[in-house]
Amino acid sequence: MKILVTGCAGFIGYHISQKLLKYKKYNVIGIDNIDNYYDVNLKIDRLNFLKKNKNFRYKRIDISNKNNLLNLYKNCKFDVVLNLAAQAGVRYSIENPQKYFDSNLTGFFNILEASRIYKIKHLIFASTSSVYGDNKKFPLKEDYNTDKPLSFYAATKKSNEVMAYSYSSIYNLPITALRFFTVYGPFGRPDMSLFKFVKSISTNKYIYLFNKGAHVRDFTYIDDVVECIFRLINKIPNKKIPFEVFNIGSDNPVKLKSFLDLISSSLNKKPKIKLKSLQKGDVVKTHASVHKLTKKINFKPKNNLDEGIKLFISWYKKYFYE
Repeated sequence: MKILVTGCAGFIGYHISQKLLKYKKYNVIGIDNIDNYYDVNLKIDRLNFLKKNKNFRYKRIDISNKNNLLNLYKNCKFDVVLNLAAQAGVRYSIENPQKYFDSNLTGFFNILEASRIYKIKHLIFASTSSVYGDNKKFPLKEDYNTDKPLSFYAATKKSNEVMAYSYSSIYNLPITALRFFTVYGPFGRPDMSLFKFVKSISTNKYIYLFNKGAHVRDFTYIDDVVECIFRLINKIPNKKIPFEVFNIGSDNPVKLKSFLDLISSSLNKKPKIKLKSLQKGDVVKTHASVHKLTKKINFKPKNNLDEGIKLFISWYKKYFYE
């Protein structure tokens, strides 16, 4: 089976590529534009690990370049597409909305078009828990209203879901949307809280806790996320309109202050904290219902948060200090 992974040098794209490459039946073609949103050395190192496998091929392509993308589809004849390329980050979308438009809207349209033209058997793409906005009913279920995104990032991802639904409806293109809930783990993104907290504590820098640490997040370990994606590849939607959406979360919400306490305990070092007010665009609480997901793939994310933090810290120390 030939699989395209877009954003293969990104956090989730790298890990799902590694998983697929453990099986000889999968040929993985990865594309990434090596964007400088965060340290490109992390992306290059991920990519170098993937390149060690003979069943992996890489091309530097930006999904917002339609001609390059169409040529790739034409030449490679993919069976499945995992679209994990996107401009991520809630706060950054407030400062740079254009980047989100180019990658998440124009880029995603190009993915839809190429997948339609070349009759992809299953398109799976990254959405986000941010689409739920300031929803007050928990746990968050896939059929809850998502019409009031609090950030432009969330708005682009909501748009992706609506665009995808229309393509499924009009062109009978099988598509699955994945609403990721705060993914964490080794080789993670430096703009995410775990990475930032570990780095700040390790270097005696202040940690800024927005909403005075009262944020609640459904932290989901990367291995669980990858297992869910892997199991969904062959769960091709076969309804009248072949479109599905799933929450990918742990169903275990934790206060950010408690999360920081676990990190501090694992590092055996107290953090220096400055409490800040709630920022624009921030969702106060996320908590995923994974009932639909569990029923579909017979698997529920299960990694213990404390253990997941320790695994990240072990990777962090090895990567930066050894």
